Amino acid sequence: MSHALQTSGATKPPGLADWLALAALALAQFMLILDVTVINVALPDLSRDLGLSAASAGWAIAAYAIPFGGLMLLGGRSADLFGSRRVFLIGLLLFTAASLAAGFASSATTLIGARALQGVGAALLSPSALATLTTRFTGENRHRALGVWAAIGGVGAAVGVLLGGVLTDGPGWRWIFFVNVPVGVLVALVVPFLVPAVAPSAAGRRLDWVGGATITFAMASFTYGITNARPDAGLVTWLVPLLAAAVLLLAFVVVERRLADPLIDLGVFGRQPIRAGIFMMLLASVLLVGGFFVMSFVLQARLQWSPLTTGLAFLPVALGTLVGAHLGGTLVLKVGGRAVGSLAFAIAAAGFGLATMQFDTAVLLITGISIAALGLGGAFVAATTTALSNVAHEEAGVMSGVINTFHEVGGALGVAAMSSLAASSLIAPAIDSGFELGLGVWAVVALASAGTATLLVPPGKPAAGTPRFAH
Repeated sequence: MSHALQTSGATKPPGLADWLALAALALAQFMLILDVTVINVALPDLSRDLGLSAASAGWAIAAYAIPFGGLMLLGGRSADLFGSRRVFLIGLLLFTAASLAAGFASSATTLIGARALQGVGAALLSPSALATLTTRFTGENRHRALGVWAAIGGVGAAVGVLLGGVLTDGPGWRWIFFVNVPVGVLVALVVPFLVPAVAPSAAGRRLDWVGGATITFAMASFTYGITNARPDAGLVTWLVPLLAAAVLLLAFVVVERRLADPLIDLGVFGRQPIRAGIFMMLLASVLLVGGFFVMSFVLQARLQWSPLTTGLAFLPVALGTLVGAHLGGTLVLKVGGRAVGSLAFAIAAAGFGLATMQFDTAVLLITGISIAALGLGGAFVAATTTALSNVAHEEAGVMSGVINTFHEVGGALGVAAMSSLAASSLIAPAIDSGFELGLGVWAVVALASAGTATLLVPPGKPAAGTPRFAH
């Protein structure tokens, strides 16, 4: 996932080595995007083989998203301190090794641990790859390179669900992880020849390990609490983790305020456009990833569709997200983020409402989730342009990282909340009540978000050249 700062400058004609470097960096980023969606289709088979309960299956997704989101700012700062190529290769090797471990996992605990390590590797790899790209290309060539980078997000999401179905239905779910290994090794071998080492540009600055670890553990604790907030779970099971998350979040605020060189300047959250952008990004990610999660279980566990057929069924959903993002990007320049955000969430509410109507056939479910994805694609664009349209040039990179972080956090929370709401149907797929409750709550949340966006998002159109959502 990435957003990019678009800057002007003298255009230097890129050579073959430049475009090969872009291809290698893009291929690595493509792996990260695939691993966000590829697991959705494989989740029922994976859970059954490893003894991961249906109500806890979302941890196979959240364990990746939490460190990916929580450590992304730390990864970007590491690229500044230690050199982007070095951090990229460390992240790539960690992600590749963790993918191999996930493929060989013999228990749910091993798999979730490997997924968490994948997330750490992704948090190092993604921002350092983007930093390398933006320094390698200049002027109009940078715009072209960033266009390629932006396309990776949409294509990767669509390919991920299809590839997950093909691999799970063929050699088995383990290959959704094994497929990363040869790609990772290839990129690791060619990057040192294509990307020269760049001297660190942040001399004298320190890496905020404490802040990065604290916010990541806060996210993990909060997600655990939400996942276990079910009627059949004891109060201590979910209340203690939620309280621990609150304490850790408070500790993060205290740490960041006292450091001379914090992970993030908390003052940015005092700006209304940034708060509004974060709100829309968080809620859109919660709704979309949670919808993906429940759709996979309805199609496979209830309707007994094969993983391949399920993967094909996700294609209109992925297409809806792409079309929504494209339309949102066009409309936001004409009518502004407030109108686009409100309309986008209203469309999502209608889609989720349609998806709740019946589960004996897949027509309404797929149609409804696809409509919701159409709306949420526009919400992603509204979120990004709202947050980044009024930031200073030197702040755009950091704020892009913040928005990306809330995208990943939202995905983890969406799976956790849907796992809790739909628990009865995840455990016994013949029972509709859990699926109805989960999707019904999603429709209500989307409708409430539409109203909130109207009040929260400031009026006006984004500045020309504002970065748009790329994944």
